[in-house]
Amino acid sequence: MHVTLALPALLILALAVLIWRAVVRDRHDYARFKRLRSTQLRRRVFARWIRESWLVLGGLGAVLLLATWPFVADALVAIRSWGPFAGIDFASPTVALTIAVVLLAGLAGGTLPILLLRHSVEEVPAVGDIRALLPRNRGELPYGAGLAVTAGIVEEVLFRLALPALLFGITQDALVAFLGAAVVFGVLHVYQGPLGMLFAFVLGLVFTALYVATGTIVVPILAHALIDLRSLVLIPVVLGRAAETPPPAAGSPTRSAPRPPDPEASEH
Repeated sequence: MHVTLALPALLILALAVLIWRAVVRDRHDYARFKRLRSTQLRRRVFARWIRESWLVLGGLGAVLLLATWPFVADALVAIRSWGPFAGIDFASPTVALTIAVVLLAGLAGGTLPILLLRHSVEEVPAVGDIRALLPRNRGELPYGAGLAVTAGIVEEVLFRLALPALLFGITQDALVAFLGAAVVFGVLHVYQGPLGMLFAFVLGLVFTALYVATGTIVVPILAHALIDLRSLVLIPVVLGRAAETPPPAAGSPTRSAPRPPDPEASEH
């Protein structure tokens, strides 16, 4: 009885934290961030977001995993026996080869158009309201990479392992568990607008399929990180001007141009 009551209470707590982060913090914080012009201030916010992601999302994922670890394997077994997945031999080399081909095709399909169109687009393409997130110069690129890797790890552990295990422990329905986690994952991107939320939800389903097919969280972590690296590093470098050196911060010393010789002095 105590476990039964504890899991819904833990779910309420987790949803409260995620809703607070998505609606209150992310939307308001991102609105202020979009008005920033200083590279130094933008890097400061990037660094804070990375720290908070590890503390909030990473910490929440760790707590949920500790509380629901026995349900992680059960949820995976249950979803693999559902409908379209029921007849698949997930241990066969064919499945592994298919996953590898799909991943490579997806990476190529997402990368080649960027390289081919780098001289013919005037505005960096983006799905949802994410253009302000894209690094604008070389000084911001490491923070874009940090955000991408951080999101790949903490979000996949939370939304493909921990939250589905918690939902499965409550409902005993694997489809509800994984689909519900993907919905929450999409809602967490509310600051990107409706199109960004929809795109995040679809990606959540893709990452879920990768986890179910491979049985390891490493593959969706890598896929998630690579997709975000494409958006936060490759696109800004190839289509933007992120490879340029950032301008000096206000108030920093700069080298002055040499003064021209005084014509009168040269006559003496």
